[in-house]
Amino acid sequence: MEEGLGVQESKTFESICNLLRNHSYKVTPQRQTILQTFMEHVDRHLSAEEVYMLVKHQNPEIGLATVYRTLDILAEIGVLLKNDFGDGRSRYEFSRKDEHHHHHHLICLSCGSVSEFDDDLLESLEAVITKRTQFKVMDHDLKFYGYCNKCEEAL
Repeated sequence: MEEGLGVQESKTFESICNLLRNHSYKVTPQRQTILQTFMEHVDRHLSAEEVYMLVKHQNPEIGLATVYRTLDILAEIGVLLKNDFGDGRSRYEFSRKDEHHHHHHLICLSCGSVSEFDDDLLESLEAVITKRTQFKVMDHDLKFYGYCNKCEEAL
């Protein structure tokens, strides 16, 4: 993946448009609509299908394939992270290049909601791994599967 934008910069619509241009991608009206919609839902982990459902009301001629291509391009240039939460579809979120590690995800097995957990409690484990194996850990990805408060109450 090429170098992208930090979380603060990534929230600037024009910065992302400039990054697209710098990577020789056109900033089409469809891409602008998709990007703006994604930015309006920055706190969510959206799938291509969810983005499509949101954009088709504003711009009915946008196809699902255009949404997929745009999200893949934004992931390729480092604006978005593409996540697999085990539900058969990729979900996207803004990348945080300023983080040493990615935040962790809490995934509800019932409703499929995804929330974030920012505390990185694995730094001491990484130090032990490095000391014992001479393997320098650069990053990790941790997902917790369980039930959100709402679904837990319904069980």
